[in-house]
Amino acid sequence: MKKLKVGIIGSGNIGTDLMMKIHRSDVLEMSVMIGIDKESKGLSRARAHGHHIIANGLDGFLDKPELADILFDATSAKAHVMIHYEALKKLNKRVIDLTPAAIAPFVVPSVNLQNNMEEMEVNMITCGGQATIPIVHAISQVAQVEYAEIIATISSKSAGPGTRENIDEFTQTTARALEQVGGAKKGKAIILLNPAEPPLIMRDTIHCLLQSDPFDVKAIMTSIHKMVEKVSEYVPGYSLKAEPIIDGKQITVFLEVRGLGDYLPVYAGNLDIMTASAVKVGEEMAKNIFNGYV
Repeated sequence: MKKLKVGIIGSGNIGTDLMMKIHRSDVLEMSVMIGIDKESKGLSRARAHGHHIIANGLDGFLDKPELADILFDATSAKAHVMIHYEALKKLNKRVIDLTPAAIAPFVVPSVNLQNNMEEMEVNMITCGGQATIPIVHAISQVAQVEYAEIIATISSKSAGPGTRENIDEFTQTTARALEQVGGAKKGKAIILLNPAEPPLIMRDTIHCLLQSDPFDVKAIMTSIHKMVEKVSEYVPGYSLKAEPIIDGKQITVFLEVRGLGDYLPVYAGNLDIMTASAVKVGEEMAKNIFNGYV
């Protein structure tokens, strides 16, 4: 089967796990890993797999743009905004942004994947957004969500320098996407870094306040369960931790996201859901290109 060449900007944990997932793809071919530390483990692993290595950042790729047709940015919001966005735009490269820079249209594969395949760049929001927005969207399909608040709890060990640097962007970007993609009139996002040992698996709590009571409880529960099944097709570790609770006009949903353990520990579901979702978007983008739809 024909494959499209892809590159990853960022040789840290997310970039390395992303590479491992791309290796399993039927339509994406891992071509180049771009980093800034020639001694990084990510670049070493990419080299061991026979991929092209660039250790002087995006400048090195600008000299060899033929190495990749699609670029995944797994660095930081600051780097994407200040350097990568304009440079890759000039090269006319398709970009899947895993940072919360929020320059490009938001994409959640289970919600609005096909709506954005003509875009040259899409944004994957945040790990909390990828986990919770599908549920808010599922509820908003059968009832008006006045307010959606999500609490993403992740292990402190799974939050690297990039995640910590992007904490403010995480809350702002996720809240905005809860409204724009999830369908809530008002959204709020909170992230908690839990230092517990052994490390905890990612947990997400979603509180939705509905506009009116009564509403169709059966339709809401059915919509939630269908969405969980849809997300778990590309994020196998995604599941309900308990049955949703409905109390008056408030619905509370508890999720767990367990990683596949491709490169990251299984407790790092927050990173796994980002890489799995990004690969899903990349594969759909490649199929659209091969079929001449874009």
